[in-house]
Amino acid sequence: MTKLPILIVLALLIGCQTKQEQKSETDPLTTKIDSVFSALPDFSGVVLFANNGEPIYYKAFGVRSYETNVPIELTDIFELASVSKQFTAMTIMMLKQEGKLDYDDPIEKYLPGLPYQGITIRHLLTHTSGLPDYQAVMDEHWDKSKVASNPDILEYLKKYNPPKKFEPGEKYEYSNTGYVFLASITEAVSGKDFVEFCNERIFEPLQMTSTAIRSNDQKNELSNLAYGHIYVDDKERFIRADSFPSSNYTIWLGARKGPGRVSSTAMDLLKWDNALYTNQLVSQKTLAEAFTPATLNDGSKSNYGFGWEVIPESPAGKVVWHNGDNPGYKTIIVRYLDAGKTLIMLNNNYHSQFESAREAVDQIVARAI
Repeated sequence: MTKLPILIVLALLIGCQTKQEQKSETDPLTTKIDSVFSALPDFSGVVLFANNGEPIYYKAFGVRSYETNVPIELTDIFELASVSKQFTAMTIMMLKQEGKLDYDDPIEKYLPGLPYQGITIRHLLTHTSGLPDYQAVMDEHWDKSKVASNPDILEYLKKYNPPKKFEPGEKYEYSNTGYVFLASITEAVSGKDFVEFCNERIFEPLQMTSTAIRSNDQKNELSNLAYGHIYVDDKERFIRADSFPSSNYTIWLGARKGPGRVSSTAMDLLKWDNALYTNQLVSQKTLAEAFTPATLNDGSKSNYGFGWEVIPESPAGKVVWHNGDNPGYKTIIVRYLDAGKTLIMLNNNYHSQFESAREAVDQIVARAI
């Protein structure tokens, strides 16, 4: 497989173009983006780039399954992994806008009995809670022949009581545990199952007809699921990630809600992106806080809002984004807010140059504006 330098050279070539060349109708934005992804050997997935809500680059690469060699189609469904967190954050913002909770409420108001004091909903949203890693606890103690859910996770955190990593608000440290708690708070406040809430309040109103929080069995019933694959050196080929169940947390943690598990298509994610420019789900005033970096106890800023990484200033203007990483999958949605552009990348063979491709597109967008 070709290594990283190909993309570095490509990015440099793009950077050397003159302003006159950048504006040339014979060298449009789509051609530059296509030059990035066409240069990626073995890349498998779907890439969508939109300008003002309309796709101007929308292309499928690779195969849905290396066992059957069926080509990827634009409408194929991918596991989003942590891109799911923005939907979890949205459920909390909806409930806040309805006056049913406050961001600075202590978590014990909704999740009593947990051994962690001084943590608020805001801390959970911004990854500043200091909570321990639930996955480490479950990995050590959970019977992996069973499928764990949020109540199981909460029970094991109470039972084994791993200590906090730091005091709430002291610093930023990415926490899947926090987003398990958020989904459980949504259930406690709304009185609805988190899956049902997301369906009724987000996916169905936005007509995201291919999007859901699916169990592993439900995903396996799909005819258009792009299975996640990893490259196994010993076999010199790509193998389905779910071929290794004991080491695949998405299987034995397959009923968790909040930090992941949404599966979707590139076009459905564009519907989501378009809705975030409107007041359909929450007001723009409510949404603005999601795109504002958190303030830490010492007054410094983090790089995270509510379910979104935030870059307040960049060569491409203000950018918010989130990536996802599951066995066999890499995903990302990047919203160039000032430029009115969006990049969606869904990859099902855990490609080594995924991040470099995103960086190359960042450079293209920065030069285009």
